[in-house]
Amino acid sequence: MGFFRWSKHPTISWTERDADYCTIASGSSRGIIRILPAFNHRLLRLESLEYQFLPITPDSLLPFVINSFNVGLPKLMPIRLLALDLDGTLLNSHGQVSERNAGAIAAAREKGVSVAVVTGRRFRDARPTVLQLGLDAPLISHNGALTRHALTLETIARFPLPLPAAHEALAIGRTFGVNPLVSDDNDGLGVLVYDRLSGDNPALLRYVAWARRIHGDDGAVLETPSLETYLDHEPVHVTFSGACGPLDELSKRLQSELGGKARVLSTMYPKLDFGLLDVLHPHASKGAGVAAAAAELGITAGQVMAVGDNFNDLEMLHYAGTGVVMGNAESALRETAGLHTTGTNDEDGVALAIEKFILNSKN
Repeated sequence: MGFFRWSKHPTISWTERDADYCTIASGSSRGIIRILPAFNHRLLRLESLEYQFLPITPDSLLPFVINSFNVGLPKLMPIRLLALDLDGTLLNSHGQVSERNAGAIAAAREKGVSVAVVTGRRFRDARPTVLQLGLDAPLISHNGALTRHALTLETIARFPLPLPAAHEALAIGRTFGVNPLVSDDNDGLGVLVYDRLSGDNPALLRYVAWARRIHGDDGAVLETPSLETYLDHEPVHVTFSGACGPLDELSKRLQSELGGKARVLSTMYPKLDFGLLDVLHPHASKGAGVAAAAAELGITAGQVMAVGDNFNDLEMLHYAGTGVVMGNAESALRETAGLHTTGTNDEDGVALAIEKFILNSKN
């Protein structure tokens, strides 16, 4: 641990709304800033603003103070990075990328826009779609806990779950009778680890069977006698799944008892009465993942467009200069101030957004 020093005053860029994240650059150095607390970017002068520098690993997350610098009002900038959620956004209800969506993505790339998939899925599960589309921007997976290039497997940012928090989350989940899953192997394609599966959670049984089917016998899924014994190292994250009601209660309990030791992200599908709870490193989020990808590409937040359909997308939607919510999202998300809306995932909502803000934009 030590102090990070810029060689000269850094250049800061914000979105057009209040935001927790922005990118920072000084000479050849680039990084991500998480503002503590969120502030109004319309202030032209900021004094003694506390922030954290988010580097490749969370070990060196350090507090700093910015001593008085001027910030201009944001300008409309052309979009250079398109960040797309996968399930419920890029993929239709059949789990496919429509021809129109694929065509719009290709057209955006021809205009020089980098395209990144941002998903709660494991890296291994999302990688085939990224490779199929030929995307070269980093794949942001595990709800932002792991940002890695799909082709080269080069890691851009990684936020493993601290081991004590992982064990505490398992203990709490056991009291609710839900089946935990562990996403492991930070340095490879990833492995899904479990110790028991109950028959009253058919969605989880289908998911594990699907993972075995598409990945084969290459170690993608591992059954172990005890997750508590297996976990002698930091995993990517711990996941719980089940019906929305019980998971909502578990989420409240996890947040109450874990506090700042971990982050609990919920992805709920009320129409299916199915949800997922991811227990992550406290600084992991889709917003942080997109910011890491943008920093690597030398792109500011104002040059990012993000599209998503669920509440785990909210931070990246707020981070991006252009945040777009899918028409199939819950009404509370669609009505979030400062965000745009588009069609549903079965109406080529991604293509409609790309056409509006990238292909037909005058900026």
